[in-house]
Amino acid sequence: MKKKHWVKWTLISLVALIVIGLAGATTYMYQYAFVPGDKAFLHGGKKSQEYMDDQTWLKNVEQSKWQQTSATDNIKLVALYVPAEKATKKTIIVAHGYMGKKEDMARYIHMYHNLGYNVLAPDDRGSGHSGGGYIGYGWPDRLDYVKWAKKVVKTDGQDSQIALFGVSMGGATVMYTAGEKLPSQVKAVVEDCGYSSISGELEYQLNDLFGLPKFPLFYTTNLMARARAGYNFYEGDATKSLAKSKLPIFIIHGGADKFVPTKMAYENYKAANQPKQLWIVPKAGHGAALEKQPAQYQQKVAAFLNQYWD
Repeated sequence: MKKKHWVKWTLISLVALIVIGLAGATTYMYQYAFVPGDKAFLHGGKKSQEYMDDQTWLKNVEQSKWQQTSATDNIKLVALYVPAEKATKKTIIVAHGYMGKKEDMARYIHMYHNLGYNVLAPDDRGSGHSGGGYIGYGWPDRLDYVKWAKKVVKTDGQDSQIALFGVSMGGATVMYTAGEKLPSQVKAVVEDCGYSSISGELEYQLNDLFGLPKFPLFYTTNLMARARAGYNFYEGDATKSLAKSKLPIFIIHGGADKFVPTKMAYENYKAANQPKQLWIVPKAGHGAALEKQPAQYQQKVAAFLNQYWD
């Protein structure tokens, strides 16, 4: 009997240790991937002179601050609005990347400004000057971008024309947004290096950064995200959003992207049912297409959008 008793308590102890270890690992992964902060794995090299010049330009260009509350959770959201030099009703809503902020999009804001458009650049939930304690990976944020589009129409008039643009997580965000019910003034989407699904990207990063399999940490982290952030990241699937979208889309991706695998661009392109265009930029890493081919990037984006403005 004593031996059976010892075996029983040994098993109980092992199970308890496994549960405690998994709970700790899950908490770590949630903090690592979902809680805003300074993440070492996102630190790149020295910023280029072009990047610094665009940051200086953004600080000095005419702009105003817009605010609204999130579509859920009543979170305070902030955006900057840069009007075109020459009055226009055409506005680009720009979505930033993972753990980023609106100012990180200075080069893209500058490009669209040079093309003659108004630009609205929000800070997502948990980012920049917006409130919120979690990163939504674009999924809950998609509903906020619907609200931003409606705010553009309300502010600039019913004759407004809007296009959505995003890079990395922002690319996924605008693809998710495209699958929602949007004002008729939204005409097109341009996305650069967005992932095809949150689950696919997180699974890829779990293996790439930590060398870990999907089971069980992936599933327990999703449970924690549902409990703390209020959304199921399995629902964030750009291919499903694009399948029901009624908007034309231009998909851009770096041919050497190791952060969001280039294959995801093909998955997104295949899923889109509306007029679509795909540009894989040779030898460009993640989010580096504009830097790699600045003149061609601007020309291609402008040509695509010009097809859909009234």
